[in-house]
Amino acid sequence: MNASLEPSELLTPSPAVLTDIRIGYARVSTGGQKLDRQIDALNAAGCRRIFADKKSGKNDLRPELKACHAFLTPGDTLVVPSLDRYGRSLQDLVNMVAELRERGIGFQSLHEALDTTTPGGRLIFHVFAALAEFIRELIVAGTHEGLAAARARGKVGGRPTVVNEDLIRAARDMLPNPENSVTTIAKILGVSVGTLYNHIPDLKELRNSRVPRQLEGGK
Repeated sequence: MNASLEPSELLTPSPAVLTDIRIGYARVSTGGQKLDRQIDALNAAGCRRIFADKKSGKNDLRPELKACHAFLTPGDTLVVPSLDRYGRSLQDLVNMVAELRERGIGFQSLHEALDTTTPGGRLIFHVFAALAEFIRELIVAGTHEGLAAARARGKVGGRPTVVNEDLIRAARDMLPNPENSVTTIAKILGVSVGTLYNHIPDLKELRNSRVPRQLEGGK
């Protein structure tokens, strides 16, 4: 979602015309969790169809989410039990909701009572987008400072002593976004492309998941 939206854009109805068709998505992140409560909540919210993912491994690509996005059409509303069932990070959430908006699809989270078909809901996600960008910039700035300090000590940037958890987390958040190439991400973070591949074993899977652009299948 573009953090530079004008106030008038935030008030613009989206979708312009609602179909009253509500599609649900649920997800459990551990094998011991059950979907029953989430599905009951989505049924109570009037969802016509529900897609549900169960974690199948460390690199689960959420195939049901991909199918759900492909199934949605302009005017529909995607309903989730809570934000953490949909996005696995703030950036992930912002990217996907922005993509839904581009397709003219609404988004509602039951637990947080957020609804992007209303001006208030769109405003909140505008704030989320700005916050996600702010956090990313802080991580990048901190990483650059770490690299500079390492170089000052005579170490070469990009070695394991420089690649910290914050850098890896920032890279993982940016990888599913198709607007960020691996080369661009490496440049932003001040490391080599090889460093990213070495420290993120599932990099290719993250790139292939590209959840926001999986929506191309539904266009």
